[in-house]
Amino acid sequence: MSSHATGTATQRIFIDKQSPKAYHALVQTSEAARATAADAGLDRTVVELINLRVSQINGCAYCLNVHTRAALRAGETAQRLGVLAAWRDTELFTPAERAALALAEATTEPTDAAAQEIAWAGARDVLTDDQISAVIWVAITINAFNRVSIMSKHPVRTER
Repeated sequence: MSSHATGTATQRIFIDKQSPKAYHALVQTSEAARATAADAGLDRTVVELINLRVSQINGCAYCLNVHTRAALRAGETAQRLGVLAAWRDTELFTPAERAALALAEATTEPTDAAAQEIAWAGARDVLTDDQISAVIWVAITINAFNRVSIMSKHPVRTER
């Protein structure tokens, strides 16, 4: 029996380092999704809001840390980041941002068919087909990165 089945705590491997070809392909997909979003006219702050909201849902501390800094660098405000988990309860987000967040949530939790239909309807009202596609690709890629970091237990280090 392997040590993994003994019930003792096991040290995780960083799967991004263990399988660099697969990780590099994911990075390339993410870069393509980000470029698709830019080409569709989505601001970098919208991309980072999607990254953060999906990471909140998935509970990925590492990605939350990385994308909070990226959002701030892109010009996002601390106030909007602070209320992002409750975005539906504020008027701080534009209709397009709200549609993107709803669609990202539906992509992250695809078994909620009703939420998915509502998200699609809302997106159709304010986003182009290219923007809808870009939002979904950004959500897909951050979901994948969340799983890489969660399963690897990537640490969040204190900033200095």
